[in-house]
Amino acid sequence: CAWSIERPPGDTAGCTFCHTSSEERCSTCHQGHQFDPAVARHSEQCKACHWGKDHRDWEAYDISIHGVVYQVNKWNPTEFDFSKKLSDADYVGPTCQYCHMRGGHHNVQRLSTVYTSMGMSNADRGAPLWKEKRDTWVSVCDDCHSPRFARENLQAMDEACKDAGLKYTETFKVAENLMLDGMGEPMPKDLAPDWSGQHIWS
Repeated sequence: CAWSIERPPGDTAGCTFCHTSSEERCSTCHQGHQFDPAVARHSEQCKACHWGKDHRDWEAYDISIHGVVYQVNKWNPTEFDFSKKLSDADYVGPTCQYCHMRGGHHNVQRLSTVYTSMGMSNADRGAPLWKEKRDTWVSVCDDCHSPRFARENLQAMDEACKDAGLKYTETFKVAENLMLDGMGEPMPKDLAPDWSGQHIWS
């Protein structure tokens, strides 16, 4: 969190709302004034924290085919019966909760696609260490799609991470060369460091 806590208060107002008092409390997903599992099963419950410039999860879901199916059908109880437990859900399309809390399991990260928890970095993608986690992730997609479809998408994400890593390396080299040529300015010490916690570039 070093890169975040040194930012001006205006930049971190949205972060602290979730990452100080609310994280890992029941009321994060179950509204304090409407503590109803049926309400907590709506994807909008996740939107309260998972949106914005640094993690556009809601935006990505909302414009995806899954999000569109949800938005169009969410008020139709025959398509989305939120009174059913997640373990009994037979939604016409997936909600955040259906996939990430499969069967009603409360450990959301268990089925996440965060790079480090999926073995998707350049160093470890495909390593045996991550096989069980990746197979479980694919099994969730198998509820509605073929196993081949899910595996192809996981492979595409692997390749995207690989490409992004190469682009980052290229970009970093350009910035490094500008510094060596005297054309770049060091990051002032009173500003936030970059994502890795280092004060490197302005």
